[in-house]
Amino acid sequence: MSVTFTQRVRRRGSWPNCTSTDTTQSRASDANESWTRRAARAGAHTRPDVASLPERLRAAMNQARKHRDQGRTLLLSTILADLKNREFELQHPVSDDEAAEVVRRGIKRRREAAEQYSAAGRPDRGEAELAEAKALEEFLPAALDAEEIRRAVREAIAAGAKDLGKVMGQVMPKFKGRADGKVVNQIVREELAAAV
Repeated sequence: MSVTFTQRVRRRGSWPNCTSTDTTQSRASDANESWTRRAARAGAHTRPDVASLPERLRAAMNQARKHRDQGRTLLLSTILADLKNREFELQHPVSDDEAAEVVRRGIKRRREAAEQYSAAGRPDRGEAELAEAKALEEFLPAALDAEEIRRAVREAIAAGAKDLGKVMGQVMPKFKGRADGKVVNQIVREELAAAV
């Protein structure tokens, strides 16, 4: 009858004294080091200076978890779930512009909820929704100057667009993902009224 290695070690009484956590940690560090070497060979940045929006959201959520900030963790995990849903719809990983659009929708939902809470006599919940919207705004690029939007609207009107839909159709693609549609709509209405 053949004796296995494990049986031989048990007979001698010299079973290696190590815990599974030590093994797991060493495997994790080995995997991390090998990933770093592969990325460096491929010419990639191991720690990019400028992370994409989804990466920044994930990093912020991990930071909130470490600090046990339940409100912020819940907010960011909700937005990341929205991003995953959007990736599923598009059938590809979201770009920064697509991710920014998802974040903007989240901000818009929270502002609308704040208005509804205020109308229902729940200003405390309204303030909480506005605070969440403000927290999400940190991840978006700075809002455009209204004058820049106004110039583009004037150019569209001068080019022959005379109604709201046509002007919006020309202006919005220029500012997609960088300006709030309500703000652009308001400026278009003002400029059309001034042009008449």
